[in-house]
Amino acid sequence: MDRIASFTVDHNSLLPGLYFSRRDADIITFDLRFKKPNTGDLLSNSELHSTEHLIATLLRNAPEQEAVIYFGPMGCQTGFYFLFDNRLLCCEDAVELLKRVFQQAAGFDGELPGKSAAECGNYVNLNVEAAKSVCKWYAELIAGWTVEQLSYTNA
Repeated sequence: MDRIASFTVDHNSLLPGLYFSRRDADIITFDLRFKKPNTGDLLSNSELHSTEHLIATLLRNAPEQEAVIYFGPMGCQTGFYFLFDNRLLCCEDAVELLKRVFQQAAGFDGELPGKSAAECGNYVNLNVEAAKSVCKWYAELIAGWTVEQLSYTNA
């Protein structure tokens, strides 16, 4: 059986950052790494879930929303994947979009999107302050990130 692309990356040397993971035809996947893998330092379920709700909502409300395919958590609890249509958004603009959206999330004011039993299957797990804190940290990490830094070899 062939290994999937993400399993070919040496997770022992991977650091927090923003990386180009793969291309599948016109779909680009970015690896938004928040935690160094295999250290025991993980995003809590509430941080992961809350950040997913906030960032996915902001991405799908951004001017570039038509290019957004998916934003969601990694099962290993060390980050997220962002998939976008490269015909509608180039990698450089996707980096800028992520910088902008994480900055917005860090200063978000209001109820966390989707925080009700009717909208979410585990709404009691959502915490807007946790999401804002995680997003602030990541916004600061990628503030100066460039498309040239997207390679895993820069980890």
